[in-house]
Amino acid sequence: MDARLNVTFITLGGHVEVHRYRYLYFLIMLTAYILIIFFNASIVCLIVINKNLHEPMYTFIAALLINSVLFSTNIYPKLLVDFLSEKQIISYSACLLQIFTFYSLSCSEFLLLAAMAVDRYVSICKPLQYPIIMTKTAVSILLLLAWVVPAGHVAVPVILNINNKLCTYTLKGIFCNNAAYNLYCVTSRFLSLYGVVVLFNVGIFPMLFIVFTYTKILVIAYQSRREVRKKAAQTCLPHLLVLINYAVLLTYDVVIIKLESSFPEVARVVMTLQIVIYNPIFNPLIYGLKMKEISNHLKRLLCQSKYN
Repeated sequence: MDARLNVTFITLGGHVEVHRYRYLYFLIMLTAYILIIFFNASIVCLIVINKNLHEPMYTFIAALLINSVLFSTNIYPKLLVDFLSEKQIISYSACLLQIFTFYSLSCSEFLLLAAMAVDRYVSICKPLQYPIIMTKTAVSILLLLAWVVPAGHVAVPVILNINNKLCTYTLKGIFCNNAAYNLYCVTSRFLSLYGVVVLFNVGIFPMLFIVFTYTKILVIAYQSRREVRKKAAQTCLPHLLVLINYAVLLTYDVVIIKLESSFPEVARVVMTLQIVIYNPIFNPLIYGLKMKEISNHLKRLLCQSKYN
């Protein structure tokens, strides 16, 4: 507690050998952040510039990549500052804001993937009704819900914990996440149950919906002609890869917090870094390489740059 400023500060105690390897950590994370911005922005700009990519599927992909950039920007700047600082601290209010942004954007990823599943189902299984169902208004509503619903869910525990009394001021992590609940003198049973509800509403249920939808798509595609099977494979595979990646990373986050006391410190840091590095970098690579229309535009763009 800073008595002079009346501001509560939290020490981020999860940094390993930061004083010895600070410049190496800084260089690695700065490179990762630059790559995340470059890869994601490149695909988004490609979708915006090319009118034949102004379709619901590509709009959802652009939204997903923008979500990755926002997610990374919530983590990376503070990490980079911490690597070069003598003390790795964060104000309690900023910590709560980071928690809110981290989990609301994480859950938005699942809902955006669920919106993509709806789009692919209508496109492949009900192609004649696609223009009627997937209108600009419908796409806008799905995008709005994908960001507003998780934010509303996550805001409740954050707001209720603003004035909660802290008994310790050291967080075993390199950024603020649910491990912050270990700082409180008294933990609310209501908030613990509410957290389970949030996990199901904006995490597990959307994931089950996506799996169910793509299973139905694949069954229908298998029974259809070859062109339909090919279309299903080309458009559904990237979404499934992203879903699997993110589900694994979400499991990492739960495991890190639940096994905090017994988990090796170095392994905990490595797993935590995978959450903020792996998906934001590989999402645009997956869509850039696996989505035929996007990869074709990228190839043409590279060829033009080569001969200019």
